[in-house]
Amino acid sequence: MSHISKSSGERVTIPVLQRWKDEGRRIAMTTAYDAVSARIADPIVDILLVGNSVGNVCLGFDNTLPVSVAMMNHHLDAVARTRSRALLVADMPFLSFHLSPEETIRNAGGFLQRGADAIKLEGGAKRAAMVRALVDCEIPVMGHLGLTPQSVNVMGGFKVQGRTANDALRLLDDAYCLQEAGCFALVLEGVPAELAARATEYLTIPTIGIGAGPDCSGQVLVFHDVLGLIEGHRPKFVRSYADGFKVLQEALSRWVGDVREEAFPASNESYRLPEGLRDAIASWTPSSRT
Repeated sequence: MSHISKSSGERVTIPVLQRWKDEGRRIAMTTAYDAVSARIADPIVDILLVGNSVGNVCLGFDNTLPVSVAMMNHHLDAVARTRSRALLVADMPFLSFHLSPEETIRNAGGFLQRGADAIKLEGGAKRAAMVRALVDCEIPVMGHLGLTPQSVNVMGGFKVQGRTANDALRLLDDAYCLQEAGCFALVLEGVPAELAARATEYLTIPTIGIGAGPDCSGQVLVFHDVLGLIEGHRPKFVRSYADGFKVLQEALSRWVGDVREEAFPASNESYRLPEGLRDAIASWTPSSRT
């Protein structure tokens, strides 16, 4: 018999995450883009992220840049209606937090009104003013440093960051700056393990790693990556715990086979007329009702 390891029934809040950081308890975070993934993940993980990775994973884009606030709202609504326990974080998509503090607050506040507990935005010290403006409005902010997907064009692709002395020290400076600006946690993506470990050691807020080694306060992977639902190349840092793509295709193929062989639906999967109506429909012709 399989055993599903569920987290405690405690509702996850920002103070709870901070307590876990202080206690050394690892935090688990995954993405959710719809009600089904939220129902599966909510009892098990600590944080659900409605990520702008929905662009790559669900919408067929090559990167996250085309994702809009309206698209995020659509997916956030589905997850917010479903989850009951995990902390719910919504990604700020490209151009939703770049133009002015007023527009940033409006977009982020809209996410909270739809049920998010916090928002996540990418970038370092140059985003500190936006972070402070959000925190001043009681909007909790999770930061995101390292390989920031919205900067894919500047970085020249999805490449590991922080591999030179200047870049590594800049990331540590950025991490401290975001903490001081009021971020309650930081995602560290695609950085050397030693660099993430140093940031985690120094910062008082939790760090959530993805491709950042084992020493962060927690880890995040895309829901579809954990379940092996994405065909093709997998980044080095992804560990899939099921071959979901193959399993689902095989199940669908079996169903198609049953349809073509007239094995589906069976009698017990079909509805029946009430007693006495079979003769009535058996004698029906187009002219019998006129």
